[in-house]
Amino acid sequence: MSMTPTRAALLATCLGLAAGAAQADAERLEADLRERFGGMPGEFSLGEVSDGLLGDRATAEDLHFVAADGERLSVARYVVEGDYETPDAVILEGLSLEDDDPQDLRLTAERVRVGDPEAALLWPEGRPLAMGFTAADLTVDGLVVEGRGEGTAVVSADGKKRLPGGPAGRGRVAVEHLTAGDLSPQAIGRLSMQGIEGRGEGPDEVGEGSFSLASLSLEGLDELDGPPDRTTLERLELQDLAIEADRLVADLARMTVDGDMRDGEGGVRLEALELDLARMIELAPAEERTPLRLASNVLTDGRGRLTLDAAFDGRWEALGRKALLTGDSRISAEDAFRWDLDVELPVRLPEGVDPAAYLAELDDLRGVTLLGGEIETTLAELGLFARMPAVMAASRGVGEAEFLEQARTQAKGMGTMLGPEIGAILDGLVDLMAGQAETLQVNLTLPAESGVAGLAADPLALPGKLSMRVETR
Repeated sequence: MSMTPTRAALLATCLGLAAGAAQADAERLEADLRERFGGMPGEFSLGEVSDGLLGDRATAEDLHFVAADGERLSVARYVVEGDYETPDAVILEGLSLEDDDPQDLRLTAERVRVGDPEAALLWPEGRPLAMGFTAADLTVDGLVVEGRGEGTAVVSADGKKRLPGGPAGRGRVAVEHLTAGDLSPQAIGRLSMQGIEGRGEGPDEVGEGSFSLASLSLEGLDELDGPPDRTTLERLELQDLAIEADRLVADLARMTVDGDMRDGEGGVRLEALELDLARMIELAPAEERTPLRLASNVLTDGRGRLTLDAAFDGRWEALGRKALLTGDSRISAEDAFRWDLDVELPVRLPEGVDPAAYLAELDDLRGVTLLGGEIETTLAELGLFARMPAVMAASRGVGEAEFLEQARTQAKGMGTMLGPEIGAILDGLVDLMAGQAETLQVNLTLPAESGVAGLAADPLALPGKLSMRVETR
């Protein structure tokens, strides 16, 4: 079909309008970038700025900014998709953020896509390296965070700010793929990362080493712009964590954290935490290996690997100015022991507090008055205590029977000094070692109208203040 002059004119007009709109968007992007960075102390340069054929995108290339204080920003391509006033997405390719200060971090990413941002520019005015944007979603590929300092890097979960705890440490963390949603400078609604690997300095009890993590996801990370101790997290889950460091070699199949207590319950669960004690002993100083090997043999029956499962669950129920706090905890060590703790505490809340809000943020019991309560703890023998007499007897140069007799005598002596309840607990542990019992259970009844601070002030006097029952089975 041939094109009539009228149709040709209409097509030319539409293409001209589209090209004009696209050119306007490209010009606005260049003007906004130059205004934003040109108004700050430092050096700014920008390469070619162009538009899409039909006005669906504006692209700025080779964006570089070096602030007067040494901060550096580099973006190979900055793309605004859709309408410039209300973009569908902003895409950054070849992103690099760093600081001249050797104590700070360097962040790079192959590609960053911000969906439905509130504006075409992601940087708050006057803060070139703080991308404090609000957006519907975020996707990052090839993310790398490197620390070049001498201390331990402690970074917020969104990767944007360092929390108190020391200067950035030497190390590197790489993330293959990251997605997030419901983003603002104050909160992250959800975040997921896959393919995480890192190396660097950990806490003193861990030391320097490397780790890998198959996936990490979190929900409800809030109050990021406030003090670190006010940051809240509703839920976290990680899978397939492997750590090899100076003082820790471990694998963890799964961990989940329910940190949102507003619904009346929360908890932490660890599944298949495997500690490679044999490898950790090899890494320990030579003078420490003998006692560590002794402890490993008792815990693992010579296998050198200890597998733990753990669950810590807590609940609250508001009853006017009173509340009922309950908790169930369990730690199970394969072929070693199982420890259970059940807590039920009726409490009176402070005057003038909203019960639900107060209980949802309750970190400890110092502000409440105990109205009695029950605590039950049970220690079950799964092999650990049966192995102890032989090892302990050999270390003392006596026979097993003589060791058990000495242990029984010491338990009675401690009971004479510290009270019959403590003596009963120690005697129950000897029963476990002697094979005369499979579980040791301790039940505590707390006094009414008591405060936690008063009970903790004199721990040795606690047995006299509590009602304690000790049973072995």
